[in-house]
Amino acid sequence: MQLQQAKIAAGRRPAGRTVVSRIPTVRVQATVAMPAPSSTAAQPHGRVFNFSAGPAILPVDVLERAQADLVNWQGTGMSIMEMSHRGKEFESVIQKAEADLRALLNIPANYKVLFLQGGASTQFSMIPLNLAKAGETVDYVVTGAWSKKAAEEATKYCNVNIAAKGDIKSLPPVSGWKLSPDSRYVHYCDNETIGGVEFKSTPDVGDRILVSDMSSNFISKPIDVSKYGIIYAGAQKNVGPAGVTIVIIREDLVGHCRADAPTMLDYKIHVENDSMYNTPPCWAIYMCGLVFDKLLKLGGLEAMQKLNEQKAAVLYDAIASSNGFYNSPVDPAVRSLMNVPFTIPSQPDLEKAFIKEAEKLGMLQLKGHRSVGGMRASIYNAMPVEGVQKLADFMKEFAAKHAK
Repeated sequence: MQLQQAKIAAGRRPAGRTVVSRIPTVRVQATVAMPAPSSTAAQPHGRVFNFSAGPAILPVDVLERAQADLVNWQGTGMSIMEMSHRGKEFESVIQKAEADLRALLNIPANYKVLFLQGGASTQFSMIPLNLAKAGETVDYVVTGAWSKKAAEEATKYCNVNIAAKGDIKSLPPVSGWKLSPDSRYVHYCDNETIGGVEFKSTPDVGDRILVSDMSSNFISKPIDVSKYGIIYAGAQKNVGPAGVTIVIIREDLVGHCRADAPTMLDYKIHVENDSMYNTPPCWAIYMCGLVFDKLLKLGGLEAMQKLNEQKAAVLYDAIASSNGFYNSPVDPAVRSLMNVPFTIPSQPDLEKAFIKEAEKLGMLQLKGHRSVGGMRASIYNAMPVEGVQKLADFMKEFAAKHAK
């Protein structure tokens, strides 16, 4: 099997050309026993509809292209995972990934793009260490688990003012945020993965530096980058596999890191070395680049936003039309397009059965986060409309069978 796969994927591309291969794929038997879904015939490669909050679904054609490149990238005789990150081959990969991301988000020239490691959680430390000195005040808006973790981490390095608090059902109106007059920056999370609340526009904080964690809705919609000082996102939701974190930072904010901070937590080090101060997560960056390229060809983020709105409407309509059998706990004005939590309020004991029956039909990872329970469907960019419609149809059938 391995020999056959190597022969199929081996270099059929002359150097210097980028060609999308349409090669036959080889099905490799899983090493972990999983129940066979009963209705996945229409899905390529026997795949399921994966509603995981992350690591999350990736586009099938991107995975196919990566499979073709795995053994021999563009006739070089090497896999991306084997290349020197300082060689011209990988430099072309990371440079194109940055250029395509800049095009997708229309990133201004005075912003730097970094591909870093450590997950979004490392940014919880990196941001205060680079933007504030000990004793200075920073503002945090806490709207869920991730913004709460970010605020708690920042207390190790500076004075944190909680400017506003939300909950898993709503967001505090920006007009009521109690921002400090002398704060170094304002931090918020644009989409809370667990609670399923999402800001529908960029908060107006005046001339303050605005910092946003966009891990779970990054490149799902257009944004005005110029309104932010820093945008950061873990890749494993909408962008690529786990292992790389994208940071977009205004260049005037670079070069102010505390002297006693670890070298790896200084933005200036990474800017000066083009994200390659040490060996970067090469494969993850390559995968992100394939996704950026695909989104540009699909029409960019305006097209993705329309598609994501369409998918979310199907799911929220299924909840609304269930006559109370299902419930979305989130205020309709701030419901996430990416993460849709829902419950069966009158018969919570049915939720386990719902999840198990969905799995048998090829719809996986619908269990809600342990802190809130219920169900959660994460419908990121790569989730096809067909997957969301299948879930909505199943929800209607399940409700008809169990409604009292």
